[in-house]
Amino acid sequence: MEELEHLALSAGAAVVGGSLQRLLRPDPATLLGRGKVEQLRAEVERVDASTVIFDHDLSPTQLRNLERILGLKVIDRTQLILDIFARRARTREGQLQVELAQLNYLLPRLAGRGTLLSRLGGGIGTRGPGEQQLEFDRRRIRARIQRLRRALEKVRAQRALHRARRRERQFVTVALVGYTNAGKSSLFNALTRANVTVSSRLFATLDPTVRALELPSRRQVLLSDTVGFIRRLPPHLVAAFRATLEELETADLLLHVTDASDPQREQQDMAVEAQLDSLGLSETPRLHVMNKVDLVPPEVRSRLARGGLVVSARTGEGLEVLRQRIDEALAASRPEVGVGPASERDELAKMLQS
Repeated sequence: MEELEHLALSAGAAVVGGSLQRLLRPDPATLLGRGKVEQLRAEVERVDASTVIFDHDLSPTQLRNLERILGLKVIDRTQLILDIFARRARTREGQLQVELAQLNYLLPRLAGRGTLLSRLGGGIGTRGPGEQQLEFDRRRIRARIQRLRRALEKVRAQRALHRARRRERQFVTVALVGYTNAGKSSLFNALTRANVTVSSRLFATLDPTVRALELPSRRQVLLSDTVGFIRRLPPHLVAAFRATLEELETADLLLHVTDASDPQREQQDMAVEAQLDSLGLSETPRLHVMNKVDLVPPEVRSRLARGGLVVSARTGEGLEVLRQRIDEALAASRPEVGVGPASERDELAKMLQS
């Protein structure tokens, strides 16, 4: 529930209340039990809420029934995450990927939405293609999906070409991965002296960024900052962002960044590892980096230090040790690691971001 609140805040909502119900099996008509739905209706009227967000995926029938009973907009976890990604997408590629995911999500939910479609386009859970786009009939939406897929296939082909050029020139890439809001962008900035946007809100980074990183051995590699993972990442989103996520497949080393101060860090790590496994990256060399150790008590920091690397992107603690460990890990797997002149390095960095 705490994570759902953070997601809602990231989407621009003002959270006025929450409710939890444990059920042996969800109600196929409304997800919640009948009494709970009535209780929820009374509560939203009391606090004058305009939207109810479920931390669960809703079927088209459940969504329709809940909106009819509650008399207001209802969105589920997937739609909320899609909205946040729509807010964060800055590049043309990112916008295409988000729109594809949104349309694939909305297509089976068009029937029976009735007047809801006429009021899409304002508030959270509605950002993206917009009212006019969403009122297309199924045939036109499917045609739009096909056009988006073809456009993204061109992106995939372009990225594959870039990766081939990187292999030819023996460029080496280190990729930051981890749960959303683990501090990857802050660590990226601290290591490369870049100025990537940093925010405490979830999914502040969506479009990948690449910069040169100099190691203690004076060898230089490319460091990539990527989108954060989350538990139950919507499958539409994973499929749409395949072109971006494929960049991880050719990374020579993954830095799995964990927020050491988060009490749910073990569950978050499990979610990240599961997502990496689903992408076929279980065999890719990686270093586990515990970030934000300046926010944890000394006794916890000592325990974390026994299990891996502890750093603070904010204070700089442990960064030199991290650079050394990256150097050693790459030297073991790729003794020839290195890149060419600075001009060539900058050219590749721009190419990877295009």
